[in-house]
Amino acid sequence: MSQQISLKGAERKAFKFTHNDGLWDVLLGCFALMFVIAPYLSTSLGDFWSSAVFLPFWALVYLTIGMVRKHVVKPRLGAVRFGPARKARLAKFTVVMLAVNIMSLILGFIAAWKIGSVPGQMFSIIFGLGLLMGFSLAAYFLDFSRLYVYGLLLGLSPLVGEWLWSRGYAAHHGFPLTFGVSAGIMILVGLVLFVRLLRDNPVPVEETPSEGA
Repeated sequence: MSQQISLKGAERKAFKFTHNDGLWDVLLGCFALMFVIAPYLSTSLGDFWSSAVFLPFWALVYLTIGMVRKHVVKPRLGAVRFGPARKARLAKFTVVMLAVNIMSLILGFIAAWKIGSVPGQMFSIIFGLGLLMGFSLAAYFLDFSRLYVYGLLLGLSPLVGEWLWSRGYAAHHGFPLTFGVSAGIMILVGLVLFVRLLRDNPVPVEETPSEGA
């Protein structure tokens, strides 16, 4: 029993270590950037297309991070294969996040349909709670504690932005300012972790046998 617990603990540490390269932070920061730029595009493209236009950008960032993880991170840290328990936890995470995204999409359509009758503060509360819930669930299932902080940071962004906008301190309901700060923090943390990984884990150099050997 104790051996099984120690194996689970070792697997958990390995999972957290392999995903602590900062690249997830950069990816999530790039996702938050959408709420910085989209408000400026909504007047010409509409609310839907001002968000949908970022899909190619997300795909490019995701592919770039995948290539960096494969060609830069993997040679330094190696590859880890996880057991059935970890795979089952990731499967549950996928199902839960799919349900959360579908619910968020439905709420988004409802809000867009009744955008004139929904108070800005109420919309900010619902949007912030959705972000907080999604990030908290991800943090729980992935053992990724920084996501709790990011969820709180992004969850507060709509409320703080609405407060700034209502007092004339920011435009576009404060989204470019508050989400810009949140995205900057996430990307900066990710880059610091990535640079630290490169510094502390150089690529192993294969030793060539000497002539005497």
